[in-house]
Amino acid sequence: MNLFFEESGDFKAGAVLSQQGEAYQVEMSTGKRTKVKAKDVLLQFASPDPAQLMTDAQAVAADIDLDFLWEVAGQEEFGFAELGNEYFGHDPKPGEAAGLLLRLHGAPVYFYKKGKGRYKAAPEASLKAALAGIEKKKQQALVQAQYVEELKAHRLPDSIRAAALQLLFRPDKNSIEYKALEAACNELQTSAARLMLATGGIGSPRELHYSRFLHEFFPKGTGFPAITIPSAPSLSVADVQAFSIDDVTTTEIDDAFSIVPLADGRIRVGIHIAAPGLGIKRGDTIDAIARQRLSTVYMPGDKITMLPDALVDAFTLAEGKTCPALSLYATLDTQDWSVVSTETKAELVPIAANLRHNELDELVTEEALAADAGDYPHKADIAQLWQWAQVLEKGRMAKREGFGLKPEQTNRVDFNFYVEDDVVTIARRKRGAPLDKIVAELMIFANSTWGKLMHDHGVPGIYRSQGGGGGGWAARMQVRMVTHAAPHQGLGVDQYAWSTSPLRRYTDLVNQWQILACVEHGVTAPLVAPFKPKDADLFAIVSAFDAAYSAYGDFQSNMERYWCLRWLAQENARQVEAVVLKDEVLRLVDIPLIIKLAGMPQTARGTQVKLDLIRWDDVDLTVEARLLEIASAAAAPGEEIAEIDGENDTETVPE
Repeated sequence: MNLFFEESGDFKAGAVLSQQGEAYQVEMSTGKRTKVKAKDVLLQFASPDPAQLMTDAQAVAADIDLDFLWEVAGQEEFGFAELGNEYFGHDPKPGEAAGLLLRLHGAPVYFYKKGKGRYKAAPEASLKAALAGIEKKKQQALVQAQYVEELKAHRLPDSIRAAALQLLFRPDKNSIEYKALEAACNELQTSAARLMLATGGIGSPRELHYSRFLHEFFPKGTGFPAITIPSAPSLSVADVQAFSIDDVTTTEIDDAFSIVPLADGRIRVGIHIAAPGLGIKRGDTIDAIARQRLSTVYMPGDKITMLPDALVDAFTLAEGKTCPALSLYATLDTQDWSVVSTETKAELVPIAANLRHNELDELVTEEALAADAGDYPHKADIAQLWQWAQVLEKGRMAKREGFGLKPEQTNRVDFNFYVEDDVVTIARRKRGAPLDKIVAELMIFANSTWGKLMHDHGVPGIYRSQGGGGGGWAARMQVRMVTHAAPHQGLGVDQYAWSTSPLRRYTDLVNQWQILACVEHGVTAPLVAPFKPKDADLFAIVSAFDAAYSAYGDFQSNMERYWCLRWLAQENARQVEAVVLKDEVLRLVDIPLIIKLAGMPQTARGTQVKLDLIRWDDVDLTVEARLLEIASAAAAPGEEIAEIDGENDTETVPE
């Protein structure tokens, strides 16, 4: 006797070797033996042999018309043997019965399984919907296959072109466009980004990096909603002629300076900060915009501003305008450049000039200042500010050393990026040049002074603190953002509250509101300041800003690395000079491109070497190089090398 039975969802046939109760010992045509329960047996037959039965059944199943079989079945539940009588017009032979069962089981769209060998025909409406779905999938599969062939030939189908960015950064993985892109990438052994670049879906690697950032942080785009520009309250006009010092690309001019001579050899230095806080109010529409963005995003050749251009234009300290400003006045004794007193006020400040580094850096040098040489705007004012800046720096360094830190390195090299018509210029600028030092020292002074002002009035603010924490050296020297006054040991000040860039950083705008409350309300400021002591919302701002500022900084670094690689191609640079920063980490001398050179011999920090650049990739931003020679054990001329993870690795002071 032979059996046709179901086992683990498959139909099989075999010869019975023995029977014990409700179980059979069955031998398959392959020689394998298995135990079959009586409830799983669908047919018992003497002939043909099991192998032939399966062959006959498959032939019968292939010949059965499903539509006709569905019509014959009716709408009532049935057993396969019953349907066999209707369909074949006679008691089905073993091969016919088995073939019918295979066909029923293999067509779940037409027939729903109700039990062992029992089925029910699908309702007509359900069948039509299912068949339409199957047909749609077939058509989609054909379209998908066509897309794959187009992509492999480096031609981009229109539907994929329209969804290129979405497919790269936020794809619907069930879409045929994504499946086609994935299949083509697998066959070509490439990435989706590279295939999009090859087919024109993305115009350039720069667009790729920029679009990836936008999709993550600006999914709704970088445009601003329509706003009404707020006006500042009625203010007195300061009797000064202020001037700013910025890079030529700066449009958000936050700070300016003035000097007024006083009696007895004293002068009054004004540090004037743009005051959008006089117009923007906590919780208004513009505040919501600024709080969502938290900071201006910088990249070579472009930026995404925190505030709409129209508002920036209304409050930036532009030449020839009289602008709302928060002014910090310091009365100085020029005998020793000590600070006699300070005063903070909100006022309108006439801006006489916007000075630019590219026009003054070569003129305003330490040597020229010492010799009183050269001719440039606000020369006398700059000379006095330079004298005070040196005293401020000396005082900070003494305090820094009092915290147990080494003197701050002031001879490092910075790099400025300028991009025009997709051509990049990377210019070296020595950090610590007089104009840089003037701006940096006066900003530190203002941020520290205003931080103390808020602390003395019992008003919370957003501070940056460094040192004094627990753990190892790196943990103790981690820069943290806190809402109370705390030392910044790296800068050598007792407190440091970012307050001097309110057009570019949300933290500075928040602090400006708090400082204005101190100026206007004095001892009652804690009661009326926008943020009260222990305000949970202030902690939320700190957390959000920290995360966003870090992400924006990473993006800026990546874009600077991209433009460094473009510079290499632009200059056809192959053999280049580099300097050792630490172990296997090197930086090129001419541009700020960091390279990790595996297998680099143990070499002293600051050693200059020559490299052969083998290849670089502006998609994944990698560089492959090999060492040609170790040139010298001295750092590049006129340059100190910044430590990595070292004691002197403190944050850069923002202008």
